[in-house]
Amino acid sequence: MKLKLFDKLRKGSAASGQRGQLTARFLPCGDSAIAVELASEIDEKANQQVIVLAEDLSKRPIEGIEEVIPTYRSLLVLYDPAVIRGQKLIEALQGRLDKLVVSDAQTRHFSIPVLYGHEAGLDLEVMAEMKGVTPEEIISLHSLAEYRVYMIGFAPGFAYLGGLPEILHTPRLKEPRQHIQAGSIGIGGKQGNINSVACPSGWRFLGRTPLKLFDPTREEPFLLQAGDTVTFRPIEREEALELDAAVARGETGVEASIK
Repeated sequence: MKLKLFDKLRKGSAASGQRGQLTARFLPCGDSAIAVELASEIDEKANQQVIVLAEDLSKRPIEGIEEVIPTYRSLLVLYDPAVIRGQKLIEALQGRLDKLVVSDAQTRHFSIPVLYGHEAGLDLEVMAEMKGVTPEEIISLHSLAEYRVYMIGFAPGFAYLGGLPEILHTPRLKEPRQHIQAGSIGIGGKQGNINSVACPSGWRFLGRTPLKLFDPTREEPFLLQAGDTVTFRPIEREEALELDAAVARGETGVEASIK
C-alpha cells in the first residue's frame, strides 16, 4: 500500500514544525512508519525531547500507533495506515510537540563496575600507545567521565553512550572481531557502549562489567534505558569474580540512584 501523502516527502522535502530552538522533520519510512527528526546531529536536548515524546505517546496513545522507537535524535513511529492516515498522524504528532514540556526531570544514575584490561580489555594497551599515554591513564580518563545513555539498540539492551572524552575518540577497527563477550565496555568513534550480549563487533574494548544489561528473566529485562546517566567504577579481578557469582544467582549487582 502506497500513501499519496508521502509523494512530496519522497521528492526531498519534509513537513516541518518549530518547537523552541528545535525543528521537527517528519520523514516517511515505508508506508507504515514516520521518523520524527528533532536535530541533524547528536544533541542532548533533542534526545531528551525524543524520550519525553515517546513517554507521552505511551501514556496517551494516538489511535493507530503500534510502536515507538527512540533513537539519538529522532523517534520512529510505527502505525497502521488502515487506522490513521499518514498526514493525520503528522498533524497529531506536531500537536503533541507543540504542547510538549521538557523539564529538567530527575534521572536515574548507575555506577557500573568495570574490570579494565585482562581478557576483555582487548584494545587497552593499543589505545594507550595510540594516545601516547599509559593504560592506567586511559582507565582514569574513561572512568572519570559521566555518560548519557542516548539510546538502546542494535541488540537487546545494548547501550549507546555519549560523553566520551575527546582524547579517547578512536576509529573502529577495519575488520570486526567475530566474538565479543557480553558486558564488554567499548569505544567506537566518539561514542561509548556497553555490550549487552555476545556478538561480533568492530568497536575497541577496554574491559568488561559483570552486570547483565539484558536478562529476559527479569521483570525489567533491560538494565539501562535512554536518558539514564552512567559512570564507570574500576574494580579488581577478585571483586569481578564475586559480582559474576552474584549475577549468576540472579542478583542485579547494582542499584540506580536518582539525580
